[in-house]
Amino acid sequence: MLRPVDDGDTVSFYEGCLSVPGLTGVVTRHRAVRVEALDEHGQPVDRVFSGWAARIVQHEVDHLGGRLYLDRVETRSLSTTGNYAGLWAGRPPEDAAASLGFTLR
Repeated sequence: MLRPVDDGDTVSFYEGCLSVPGLTGVVTRHRAVRVEALDEHGQPVDRVFSGWAARIVQHEVDHLGGRLYLDRVETRSLSTTGNYAGLWAGRPPEDAAASLGFTLR
């Protein structure tokens, strides 16, 4: 089970995936999550992840549920990685939102 920690604070950032090479876009995810699961020996695991690790865990758990980041991407931010490198790399997602006309959640 994966659930947000505390008040469910979110953060938006560019995300891509090896399952869909050549694209990237802004995805909003929880800043911190708690994972409750069983390990390979059937023993309970209860861990909290925050920051970049929380984003990665959410991305991978989405895969287990049959979802891709494209199901969560801010559609107007979707770009080829080449365009991302030329236009948005090193800039915050807020710049893309303002320029492309979408609202960060």
